[in-house]
Amino acid sequence: MLLDGVNHVAIITDDTERFVKFYEEVFDATVSHREDIGPGTLTIVDIGPRTELNVFEVQGGAQPGLVRGSMFGNGPIDHIGLQAANRDAFVEIRRRLIARGAADGFVTDFGRAHSVFFRDPDGLAGEVLLWLSHDAPVHPPGTPATGYDAV
Repeated sequence: MLLDGVNHVAIITDDTERFVKFYEEVFDATVSHREDIGPGTLTIVDIGPRTELNVFEVQGGAQPGLVRGSMFGNGPIDHIGLQAANRDAFVEIRRRLIARGAADGFVTDFGRAHSVFFRDPDGLAGEVLLWLSHDAPVHPPGTPATGYDAV
């Protein structure tokens, strides 16, 4: 395999501080860099040893005349998948998401991984996965996982 996960996901937000607070409080993420970038700001939020969210806040909202395919003109991201470090981390992240009302707590058993979906403060859909085994049979979406506290 030539890849080792996700390097970064570029996100556009209307409120960087709200965004950062959510990822700090739920995932123990940290901010490693902030800078002004012409029409707004860039904040780099580290969510793993080599994975980050590049968070852009543009003053005045989306810029008129953006061309699809140009920076900030690519359209929405369906969701981001984040890899939990281990089962204890997965359980704690799930607990925090439920406490914030960001997830209903349902855990899907995909066979290879367990998964819980969430929405961040900007409405971005996210998924946290607990990797189990590459050799496990794949189960369809909606297959309930066992071994988690009921919500």
